[in-house]
Amino acid sequence: MSDTDSAAPAEPREIELKLDCAGPDLTALAAHPRLQGAAAVDPELLVTTYYDTPGRDLRAAGLTLRVRAKGGRYIQTVKAGGGNVGLFNRAEWESEIAGETPDPAAWAETAAEQVLREADAPLERLFSTVVRRREIPVEQGASKILVTLDEGRVEAPTGDAPLCEIELELQEGDPADLFLVAQGLAETVPLRLSVKAKSAVGFALLDGKGPSIVKAETLDLPEGASAGDVFRRVARACLRHMRLNETAFLEGGRAPEALHQIRVALRRLRSALSLFAPMLEGDPRAEGFNDEIKRVTEPFGHARNLDVFLGHTLPTLVEERPDDQGLDGLRERAEAERERAYDAVLATLESPQWRGLIIEFAGWIETGSWAAQPAANEDGRDFAARVLDRARLRLKKRGRGLKKLDPHTRHRARIAAKKLRYGAEFFAGLFHKKKSRRRQDKFGAALSDLQDHLGVLNDQETARAMTESLSGPPMPGPDDPGAQKLLEAAAEARAELLDVKPFWR
Repeated sequence: MSDTDSAAPAEPREIELKLDCAGPDLTALAAHPRLQGAAAVDPELLVTTYYDTPGRDLRAAGLTLRVRAKGGRYIQTVKAGGGNVGLFNRAEWESEIAGETPDPAAWAETAAEQVLREADAPLERLFSTVVRRREIPVEQGASKILVTLDEGRVEAPTGDAPLCEIELELQEGDPADLFLVAQGLAETVPLRLSVKAKSAVGFALLDGKGPSIVKAETLDLPEGASAGDVFRRVARACLRHMRLNETAFLEGGRAPEALHQIRVALRRLRSALSLFAPMLEGDPRAEGFNDEIKRVTEPFGHARNLDVFLGHTLPTLVEERPDDQGLDGLRERAEAERERAYDAVLATLESPQWRGLIIEFAGWIETGSWAAQPAANEDGRDFAARVLDRARLRLKKRGRGLKKLDPHTRHRARIAAKKLRYGAEFFAGLFHKKKSRRRQDKFGAALSDLQDHLGVLNDQETARAMTESLSGPPMPGPDDPGAQKLLEAAAEARAELLDVKPFWR
């Protein structure tokens, strides 16, 4: 949604939902009942060129500058950051200019003006997008939405990449209606929530990167953020983490590390739903999403356990038992089981239920009734302190007598430690003082040690169960001296953690 006339506010904004698809999907969508007449719309050719300084000053500031050739006219646009997951809500300044070269007068009084003035460097062409576009107006309730079907390519000096996406731009009305339209379209073709703007594809080409496996990003939280602000940013980051690795998994030959990061992202997301439960309890969808994500992704854990077994546990067994003939058969059975497990993961990721769940969840993050709860407006630091206090106390209780706990109870202590760690990472950006950051480092190091020891113990328990299920040779039990050493180290790490002064207090 853009406004460029003289009465426009200082930061006109666009609100749009982006969805990824494949070329044939656009053809199928043209016949969708919600897009009546789309097939009769003649595609418009758009050539858009992106610019920045040699030092990439605009990119560093979260800005893009582009010039679009459209029907003999040239439109210069500056866009600020604010790309989330699917829903992009960002400042945008548009002006018509005389030619294809950026016009300084048109970026005056935009977010780019100060950046380019301080950079004092010439602009250079980076990459271009060549797109055939069709636009179809749609009404959803009282909202007016422009559905845009884009198919083309990104062209950079380092290579080209196909481009196929759907944009739902809110021209008037309620952002929740964008997600309702998206869900309806996704019932017909396999649409996935997008986490990248077109410019991100171009920069990936320049950087020589394809779909890559990524770890969780550090959250940037604004000063004075409310509890609701923090939750929304945390949930968006978790979904982005998941979607980037989902793409890497689907397009990168089912890489085990991509699957691992998908699981990490979803564990963080479910932990966020649990940690923020006091704020979400007035919204009936919160618990339902947690349960549904857990149910649907059950195959992911089995596949990951087999990866760990084949990549770490079994090689150690082979080294320790070089003459054990049964290990070859165990490897063959485990590899066959992993293949079946990965097939189940792929079936889940390619199912319309999964894609629809992610779109629905993203809509709930942005427009759910939880945001109207009084707790959502509470100061984020106060909310974080209470949540982290509870999580720390839970770990303290569950880890009591750690060396003598049975595997199931010890596993619950491990989950408590993991949830505390995720919470500490989610809220860390709210506590900016040097003293708080020093405490964060100590707290994080102690918690990491505890998690490492408990994680190895959990892997051993999982390996024992897996070996038994695959009819393999017996493995050392929980009374093994090595396991006892790990238990002692875990108990010491827990004691050290509880001695560290909480950074949120």
